[in-house]
Amino acid sequence: MTHQEYQSIWVELRGTAFCQGWVDVQGINTRYLHAGDPAKPALILLHGVGGHAEAYVRNLKSHAEHFSVWAVDMVGHGWTDPATEDLEIPQYIRHILGFMDAMGIAKASFSGESLGGWVSARMAIDHPERVERLVLNTAGGSQADPKVMERLKSLSLQAASDPSWAFIKARVEWLMADKSKAYDDLVATRQAIYARPGMKEGMKHNMILQEMEVRLRNILHAADYGRIQAPTLVIWTSDDPTADVSEGRRMASMIPGALFTVMDGCGHWPQFEDTPTFDRIHLAFLHGEPVPEAERVGP
Repeated sequence: MTHQEYQSIWVELRGTAFCQGWVDVQGINTRYLHAGDPAKPALILLHGVGGHAEAYVRNLKSHAEHFSVWAVDMVGHGWTDPATEDLEIPQYIRHILGFMDAMGIAKASFSGESLGGWVSARMAIDHPERVERLVLNTAGGSQADPKVMERLKSLSLQAASDPSWAFIKARVEWLMADKSKAYDDLVATRQAIYARPGMKEGMKHNMILQEMEVRLRNILHAADYGRIQAPTLVIWTSDDPTADVSEGRRMASMIPGALFTVMDGCGHWPQFEDTPTFDRIHLAFLHGEPVPEAERVGP
């Protein structure tokens, strides 16, 4: 790889005024990235299982112009304390509510990818007073595909058990339609996280939702989606490794008034793979403006 081709997380943050911090949330040392004026409307960005706040490094600058942006390492993930108990959706909800209370955030728009979308949807269902607008980005929670679950579980446990470059790279490549987007700096960041003390055991707790019995008791049904009151945009991709476009459309069809759009040429991280397109769609929706790329499919 030449110097011209090398991509760094720090380059993504060039020109962005942001901070990294930790806060005690119910005894859990919780890490976050923040950008934007705290007086502006709050936007909380939630990563997927096994992920971390760096999933959003390419989106902080554009969104911080309009929002107080918080990319949070959820409990058991990133540089937040590793999990010491099985993490089902209620545990994630409790942690994010605690984070909001600790940071003085009464209400926020939520945008969640994969597991983060599952958590965001459940937050909107159970705590509508805390959610302004909702974006579900290749979100989990609507289905239980044993092949996808086993693949995700095996890749993640392998990477945490032996955080070698090859295993971590394979886990990052799984996220991308264009495997060349699994940049060395992103792999190195995840490698450092997975090599943390306690992460090997913690990852087993993180992966509990990939067990069929556990997943089924946390899964969201049509009646659950039907309770979402917040304006909602469902973003899917042409090459998502967890489900095809029809599943994203089905999810949107169960949410009152939901908009639905598909980003071509992207996998599980469209916000990273095609940042300009994602940001344009995302910001228009969050501002309550028309989204030409989206169609209304919710009842």
